[in-house]
Amino acid sequence: MESAPAAFAGGVCALFGAALLLWTTRRVRQGRPVAVGTTTVTRTRAAAVAAGWGLTLSAAGLWLLSGL
Repeated sequence: MESAPAAFAGGVCALFGAALLLWTTRRVRQGRPVAVGTTTVTRTRAAAVAAGWGLTLSAAGLWLLSGL
């Protein structure tokens, strides 16, 4: 009974993390800002933070799914 919420949370985290990572990668490759109204230096920092969160959420989702 407790595996259903873990599967749901794992799936949501993994999908959202992968989508965030894909979105950030596409924005950076196109030369578009990840955050609106940022300079070049903070644009790079924002992309790194978004990519870090994408990786973290993907890893957390996979960790939750591996416990099933």
